Amino acid sequence: MTNKNICSIIKTIKGVIIIEQDSNLIVTKNESNMINYTTENIKHLIYTIRGKQVMLDSDVAMLYHCETKYVNRVVKRNIERFPEEFCFQLNVEEFQNLRCQFVTSSFEKQNYGGRRYMPYVFTEQGIAMLSGLLKSEIAVKVSISIMKAFIEMQKFILSNGQIFNRLSNIECKLIEQDRKLSNHERNFEKIFDELQKDKKEEFNQKIFFDGQIFDAYILINDIVKTAQNKILIIDNYIDHSILKMLSKKNKDVEVVILTSSNSNIRKIDIQKFNKQYPSLKLSYTNKFHDRFMIIDNKELYHIGASLKDLGKKCFAISKIEDIEYIKRIEDVI
Repeated sequence: MTNKNICSIIKTIKGVIIIEQDSNLIVTKNESNMINYTTENIKHLIYTIRGKQVMLDSDVAMLYHCETKYVNRVVKRNIERFPEEFCFQLNVEEFQNLRCQFVTSSFEKQNYGGRRYMPYVFTEQGIAMLSGLLKSEIAVKVSISIMKAFIEMQKFILSNGQIFNRLSNIECKLIEQDRKLSNHERNFEKIFDELQKDKKEEFNQKIFFDGQIFDAYILINDIVKTAQNKILIIDNYIDHSILKMLSKKNKDVEVVILTSSNSNIRKIDIQKFNKQYPSLKLSYTNKFHDRFMIIDNKELYHIGASLKDLGKKCFAISKIEDIEYIKRIEDVI
């Protein structure tokens, strides 16, 4: 047999001599450069996937002192020797779950995130088959350590099976509790929202005494914020201070102000307001004596003082429940 028949290619990769012979790989390396992997270290490279204890192809390659692609090439060339019980490829979800465990690995120095394809994993039987194809002293020695590691892991799992089951049950219960808690939180939010609605609906009237300027201002702001479509304000003595209140309105809510020609508000103020908080329209009328505010054509408020004088003297704000008055006011307008 000629050398050409024995060896087709000889390559050196990172100090490892890879000899391709027929369909097998012969891996050699100087004894002085070999790393001694203990059984305890190898145990950290064993994971449980699909109910089987397995090792990643990259970790197997590292232990055998060769590159991952050469290990996988051996498998592909001898695919009939590697049924699913010996070797299988991870799916995306399995690989993502596995990456979360890499932080516990003592060999977590490899760049698993840079892989272009999902890795393969080997069971104990698959590694035994692979060691027979990787004909080298390293493969023999390392395979013995790997087998010992698998055996110790199996003993550990068997002796602690009840603990693992309890942990699994606890995890399931925590997940269920978290789901129930989320439902409770959503229900609580709904109840809270309803209580807030009831709180707004409970407002009928309120009297403000001399000096309660801020309290009155806050109540008007709260009323303004409830509007979703339109605000109608009727006040004969408004000034530019009303614009500060209306800046709190929701976006795209239309505002119409009816006032007398003697009111102290300038068109330039309206124009500047509309550039930032559209849209506000100003009209003049002398048909009203009292002050009113209508929200979304649904809620009618009677205000005993001009909006610019809130809290300066005793006055009241009342909500008129009869919505028929809203239509009558609009008819007057």
